[in-house]
Amino acid sequence: MKTIGMRVSPSEVTFSIFDTVENSIINIEEILIPNALTVPERLKYIRCNILDVLREYEVKKAGIRLSEPSARQLNIDRVQIEGVIQEAFASSNLDNYYYGAISTIAAKNDLDRQSIKPLVKGDVNHDDVENWQGLSEKEREAVLTAIGAKNA
Repeated sequence: MKTIGMRVSPSEVTFSIFDTVENSIINIEEILIPNALTVPERLKYIRCNILDVLREYEVKKAGIRLSEPSARQLNIDRVQIEGVIQEAFASSNLDNYYYGAISTIAAKNDLDRQSIKPLVKGDVNHDDVENWQGLSEKEREAVLTAIGAKNA
């Protein structure tokens, strides 16, 4: 079964495709959001691209890492993109999906909240993921979100 994990920034969406049978990453990629588009056009662009990726990789389960609810300053663009992705998940043929902040991702990976931060920072190696140290923090979050999606 293939899963996808997503990590949103105001200017891009980082996603990871994970194969639960082979226990391996199939792809890590970014969808860059064109600055020239208006906000509604950007959201439509993201939605269409997400649905295309889900179909292309035949993804069955998905997860999205949401902004922390305790964040001092919410980024409205990021929150809007996260909402559109959730809507795309609901409109797709996914069997199941989840969404949440770091604590939710930790729970889906059977980890305690304290141990996920060092994984994301790269201070601790993830034994099941090749080249963990070579990934960026956003990519690590996307991978952990994808791995957790198998438990969605």
